[in-house]
Amino acid sequence: MENTRQQKIAKQIQKDIADIFQKEGAHLVRGLLVTVTTVRVSPDFGYAKIYVSVFPFEQHEALLRTLEENTWLIRRELGRRIRNQLKNIPELQFFLDDSLEYIEQIDEALKRH
Repeated sequence: MENTRQQKIAKQIQKDIADIFQKEGAHLVRGLLVTVTTVRVSPDFGYAKIYVSVFPFEQHEALLRTLEENTWLIRRELGRRIRNQLKNIPELQFFLDDSLEYIEQIDEALKRH
């Protein structure tokens, strides 16, 4: 269970990462629709798990690889935005949120029957 401060920081990180993807990191996500769906922050604020959805979905592996290779850049930009709220900038980990793809598969299966 996350406390209120964790939730506030997670929401701020979610907003900031989305902004970074639109601005400084635009070259990382070019041609893709990338949405930051959820952020989970550890109780000590040392780690942030960032869940993203990708369209077109087939590009998710390449995107996750690109994000992993450029985590330092994203973390640096995040640090510039949240340095007044946190002493240490959390380590970032990116994960695929495939719930939209899952819903689409169910929808397709239902249409066939």
